[in-house]
Amino acid sequence: MVRLILIVLMSISMIFSQYRDIPVVVTKVATSAANWLKLETHPRAVGLGGAFVASGRGIGAVSYNPAAIAFIEGQEGYVFRTNYVAGITHNVVSYGRKLSASDFAGFHLFYLDSGPMDVTSREYPDGTGAKFNVQSIAFRTTYGRRLTDRLKVGVSLNFIRDDIHTVAMNTMAFDIGSNFDTGIYGFILGMSVTNFGPEVQYYGDGLQQIVPDTIDVDGVLHKVTEPFPLPLVFRLGIENQLMGPKSVFFNSQVHSLTLAVDGVVPNDYTPTGHVGLEYGFKNLGFIRGGARLGHDTATISGGGGIRLKTRALAIVIDYAFVDFGILKLSHQVGLGLEF
Repeated sequence: MVRLILIVLMSISMIFSQYRDIPVVVTKVATSAANWLKLETHPRAVGLGGAFVASGRGIGAVSYNPAAIAFIEGQEGYVFRTNYVAGITHNVVSYGRKLSASDFAGFHLFYLDSGPMDVTSREYPDGTGAKFNVQSIAFRTTYGRRLTDRLKVGVSLNFIRDDIHTVAMNTMAFDIGSNFDTGIYGFILGMSVTNFGPEVQYYGDGLQQIVPDTIDVDGVLHKVTEPFPLPLVFRLGIENQLMGPKSVFFNSQVHSLTLAVDGVVPNDYTPTGHVGLEYGFKNLGFIRGGARLGHDTATISGGGGIRLKTRALAIVIDYAFVDFGILKLSHQVGLGLEF
């Protein structure tokens, strides 16, 4: 087991070492479709700098690691809204429940809206006067299983749709992940592969153009789009409670301090590193901070949350921000119910 820990730490350190700027001749940057599938969908994850594959808990975290659903104790609901950049917003509605002592199921709906944009053409490059919105949806159905008291696994089946004015795309994809409590110095290992599916092509009336001089019977030129892969993402990370009720270093029933570190390898970008810290007070209030290493725009992030618990219900409110440099700050707010 110690050997496994060392291998994971070495793997993450190798990913981190690649975030520095190294001139390259050929990369796979911007070679996939539906890049919005990589947007972060939980304010706690945003506050932790995106280090969430081992730290994610509950239905709101299944887009990072489907095994997170196996932490549900009864039923959970989570809603999330982000004011992204350039007027773009995206939202999440999710629900999950415990089916038995070892089985869990739920759904996770992600919806993105670009806001209104001008329709342009060759004749009217400044706009025709009409407007359109880019609308994107990812609907996940997730099943998780608690194999032992230390190992949890999960899988999601995703329906994905992208609407861009007069063209669209539909496809299916899978996510798979695991969460393993090593029992060694409090280290938890998380791993996931998301957006595993076939290549996609766009279709629609926007790919048809009337051509006056043509031998086609219908007088229409049908454009054929190139197929592109989905943004496949591999995540590997660790979590350790440096201080708290479960800590092997500084045991405390009042204060907690959790460290999360992730290495992320997408198929259409260079590897990135993610580091986050979370301080908690009596499991009621939380302050978070994080950093992304190797990202082209996002840098530091932060946030916090409160957890109000009654006999039958717990209410969780989370907030986070991330600095996108020249694109300015993005703000996220989430509300969770545990019952």
